[in-house]
Amino acid sequence: MQLIEDLRAEHALIEQVLGSLRAFVTARLAAQGDPGDGPRFMAFFRRFAGDFHHEKEEQVLFRALVERAEVPAERGPVAALTGEHQRMAALLDAMEHLIGGPLADDAERQLLQALAVDYSHALWRHIDAENSVLFPEGQERLRRFHVQDLPSRPMSGEERQAREVGEALIAAYPPQHDPTVHRGDGCVACPSYGVTCDGLEREWWTDLEWEDMWDRMSSD
Repeated sequence: MQLIEDLRAEHALIEQVLGSLRAFVTARLAAQGDPGDGPRFMAFFRRFAGDFHHEKEEQVLFRALVERAEVPAERGPVAALTGEHQRMAALLDAMEHLIGGPLADDAERQLLQALAVDYSHALWRHIDAENSVLFPEGQERLRRFHVQDLPSRPMSGEERQAREVGEALIAAYPPQHDPTVHRGDGCVACPSYGVTCDGLEREWWTDLEWEDMWDRMSSD
């Protein structure tokens, strides 16, 4: 499905810019780096990751799952991932007044670092959940309901410019690896699992799907 291929490619870029954001914040804490690059990071995450990528997920993929594949909107993966989009946007709001200006004291430096870590960890794990669970399972469910493809949309001029800014930031601040973030595949690695979502099987599967699974297991 072309839409999901596009979303995966966008994830690859977003992951890299997240690593660059962490490298930029590390530089800022050491009184290095250009504070003017702070708003450029904000533009990438707001315009490209938010207005373009997240909006496309919610308005095209999530909507199709709900309206055409009988997936619940008010609970489960769709609700959980939409809620994560909102939480991450709030973290950007909190970072914005710190990332591009002078850091007055240790409290502001610690807050900027904490927000950058929280945002990057949340978005990296969110990407893992979508890549490993929502995209493959959502595509299969749509196919069962005879939906073979979904429309994408071109980037606006502002969104394209934000993508180009992100690519330039990767070159300026080589992405920083964070060994403390716990990443992985499957529902159990998702930050919403056990909090706002009980996993795809419990949230999406029908009684017939559970019966089919038990029949297959008993016949093995």
